[in-house]
Amino acid sequence: MSPEVVGFVLLGVFFFAIFIGFPVAFTLIFLSLAFGFAALGDMVFYLTVLQTIGLMKEEVLAAVPLFIFMGYLLEEGGLMERLFHAFQLLLGPVPGSLYVAVLLTATIFGIASGTVGATVAVAGIMAVPTMVRAGYDPRLSAGSITAGGTLGILIPPSVMLVVMGPVMGVSVAELYAAAFGPGFLLAAIFIVWTVIRCLINPRLGPPLPPEQRAGSLRELAVELTLGMFPHAVLTVVTLGPILTGMATPTEAAAVGVVGTVIMTALYGTLSWKQLKAAVILTAQQSSMVFFLAVASNIFGAIFTRLGSATLMTETLVGLPLPPLGTMLIVMLLIFLLGWPFEWQAIVLVFVPLLQPTIMALKFDPLWFATLIAVNLQTAFLSPPVAMSAYYLKAVAPDWKLTDIYWGMAEFMVLQVFGLVLCIIFPGIALWLPHWLFGP
Repeated sequence: MSPEVVGFVLLGVFFFAIFIGFPVAFTLIFLSLAFGFAALGDMVFYLTVLQTIGLMKEEVLAAVPLFIFMGYLLEEGGLMERLFHAFQLLLGPVPGSLYVAVLLTATIFGIASGTVGATVAVAGIMAVPTMVRAGYDPRLSAGSITAGGTLGILIPPSVMLVVMGPVMGVSVAELYAAAFGPGFLLAAIFIVWTVIRCLINPRLGPPLPPEQRAGSLRELAVELTLGMFPHAVLTVVTLGPILTGMATPTEAAAVGVVGTVIMTALYGTLSWKQLKAAVILTAQQSSMVFFLAVASNIFGAIFTRLGSATLMTETLVGLPLPPLGTMLIVMLLIFLLGWPFEWQAIVLVFVPLLQPTIMALKFDPLWFATLIAVNLQTAFLSPPVAMSAYYLKAVAPDWKLTDIYWGMAEFMVLQVFGLVLCIIFPGIALWLPHWLFGP
């Protein structure tokens, strides 16, 4: 058996092992070492050491636990609930006001945090009881909460973008700038869709009763100020230095963590118990990401050394299709991978395998990386994994899982529409990085 075929057998066995329930990271390491030793001998161990050391030298990855910690501090500190309450008071007379409030809160909170799982859970805790009391449609409610929560994985300072930058060989700062356009575009599409549906059928989301609206302009101004202020400050101190080149993502993340601790202390919303929970959750999430990063680096190095990556690239490039057609096939593969896999496995394992094909077709790597980021939002809304559904079901046990899935599917179609717009109009993603950093 040729080394190239061994590589594809390795990939097939990996898929089989994951589908029957084996953990991704441990499966990657075990299979890579087993197949690599059979085909390459002792060289596989040298590759393992070199790939691990190389990953440890990626300084930008130190921003991952810092941004995760910042997001958990904001969620544990209750600042998201205050922001939602402010939007609820502001938008009370609007049809579908709670849908819009959830999506706006998730968008702004995504700028300040960059996490998804806990964001969906917190959004569910704060919005579901109010939506049920107001008689809102469970499917559209579930879709707006889960879709809004996934915006945090795309809108900077997204943890996924920090991981993707080194993998794709693009600047994290430029990737952050490129993600703003698609992120706000998707948020706008979600909001417009919910409002239009409620205008057509007011029973889906009636305006809130007068007692749930602001009693005076002064009350509204105070709540909006208190709700927006911490997020505005954190956006300035984290994203501002990154986009202007004054600080690296790691340095800006460290400043953001300090600012978040100060902000939650001033608001009096963070206890020692909540701080401990944030630390533990950060350690769990970060260790999972880094361990998977090491495992995927080893897998990628062995797969490439076997020659399988080169064969895959030559096959895809040699298809009788125009370059855009080949790129669409790659995007379709990533979309389908989002159904059984979470973003970490796709970014760290599969994207490096597909990247040489795109490079051979001479596409802008920054644009391609942004398209992948938009595409991977569907990983949180697509069955059977669809982790957002389980995050929401845990805090909304009275809602049927089938209703949550149907609501998510509706917004997944909107995400695909947004992705198509980004493909047709590359300027949606590229105008800001070109303006900030030059073409």
